[in-house]
Amino acid sequence: MGENENDTFILAEQHKDQTETDLRKAALAKLDLASWSPAHWKAVLVAGSGFLTDSYDNFVISIIVTIIGYVYYSNAGNNVPNMESGWLKAASSWGNLVGQFIFGIMGDIFGRKRMYGVELIILIIGALGCALAAPPARGLSFVAVLGFWRFILGVGIGGDYPVSGVITSEFASVKNRGTMIALVFAMQGVGILLGSVVSVLALLAYKDMAYSDPMNLDYVWRVIAGFGMIPALCAVYFRLTIPETPRFAMDVQGDVAGGARSALEFMNAAKPSDEDLEAEAPKKRKVSFFAGFAAYFSKWGNLKVLIGTAMTWFLLDIGYYGTNLNTTTIIKAIGWGAPSGKPAAYDVVWNLAVGTTIVNLCGNFPGYFFTVFFVDRIGRKPIQFMGFTVLTICFALLAGLYDTLKNNAIGGFVFVYCVAQFFFNFGPNSTTFIVPAEAFPTHVRSSAHGISAAAGKLGAILAAQAFDPLKSTSGGVPMLLWIFAGCCFLGVLFTFLIPETNGKSLEELGDYE
Repeated sequence: MGENENDTFILAEQHKDQTETDLRKAALAKLDLASWSPAHWKAVLVAGSGFLTDSYDNFVISIIVTIIGYVYYSNAGNNVPNMESGWLKAASSWGNLVGQFIFGIMGDIFGRKRMYGVELIILIIGALGCALAAPPARGLSFVAVLGFWRFILGVGIGGDYPVSGVITSEFASVKNRGTMIALVFAMQGVGILLGSVVSVLALLAYKDMAYSDPMNLDYVWRVIAGFGMIPALCAVYFRLTIPETPRFAMDVQGDVAGGARSALEFMNAAKPSDEDLEAEAPKKRKVSFFAGFAAYFSKWGNLKVLIGTAMTWFLLDIGYYGTNLNTTTIIKAIGWGAPSGKPAAYDVVWNLAVGTTIVNLCGNFPGYFFTVFFVDRIGRKPIQFMGFTVLTICFALLAGLYDTLKNNAIGGFVFVYCVAQFFFNFGPNSTTFIVPAEAFPTHVRSSAHGISAAAGKLGAILAAQAFDPLKSTSGGVPMLLWIFAGCCFLGVLFTFLIPETNGKSLEELGDYE
């Protein structure tokens, strides 16, 4: 190649790189500066439908375990033994952990699109298996069979966390990104409330049958478990047809043209012309996932953020799942709404279902939407600091004044408990989901979110399997409430490790190197 030919080749390559750079900047600017549009609502609904299903299936186990006690353990005081109850409550969390970790990594290796929808299919299979689980004549116990299907269900639920969080983040604008992710996560509140409402309606539908024979409550919990398939079935098609996110296509696959096309199509803009894209390089992954992951997190500045997002989620879930998986147990312990005399099984379950609905409606549900409203106004860290602080105070009050409130002011106990549920969700339960979806670069964003979420599920598992055994010790419920208070205080301290992500582009946030 002669000197002039070589100069021409260099100029051509420079022009190509400049074209790709300009195309990438223009496409991401469309996303980053976009006003709220129908496209954003569609993304929220597609991602949020999964979270509605996730939370519904995760938390209906509280009332299901109570019903199973009357159906399968009538010879054991109508209570599922502590170890078996703990396994049933923790089985989906074990599945969550596996799903979050595996789907988080696969989302960075294979892309967001290829994983989206697969997790819902797994969830649907698990929900169907739970509803149809039958006690075997010999061999495995009924709890083992139901626990197995709860684990499969949990894998699907867990896979939804990193994929939905990251997809929402990568399609959102800078101004509204927190609101958009918070709206997706707020569907968890809708799912929790829906679980309570479906429980009440199912009990009403089988009221006469349950009074005539308590064994007919077996139909009730199966209806509750099987209903979780319905919203998931509605969302599968949209999950499977969603385009790859522009950032993954550009930054990881090296497909600038495909990423630009995805961005413009998402915003309902015109497709880029062939002339604009003719200089595009072939699709080729820029760096292997494992090499990129190791290189990025070998730096302390990056690793400490992952430690912060993982530990705050871990500490949060000890208290959050410790209470939400055991709301019926706590309601029983304080005697709130307990039927007098020797109540029928139906009356006990009915009062617990109504009590759970009230707690979720007054405490759980509103907190999510306060986060939606304030997260892009005051930022993520202030909400997380505030939430952990208020939770520390609430649990310390409930623990220190437990006997007084239980014996003299049950209404006061319920009020403080509802305040705690409110500040879980207008606080770290929402922000620990939002921040990992923003704080890392594209090539490790899904895996970092999955690792953070899996750390949270370790806390959930610890809470689920330790709650009933510890409740039965001399320390009882007050000791558990003190543990929750301590975890929330530690959450305040670990929040210092995370960055404030409000008002910054994903490219700014991912550049800690």
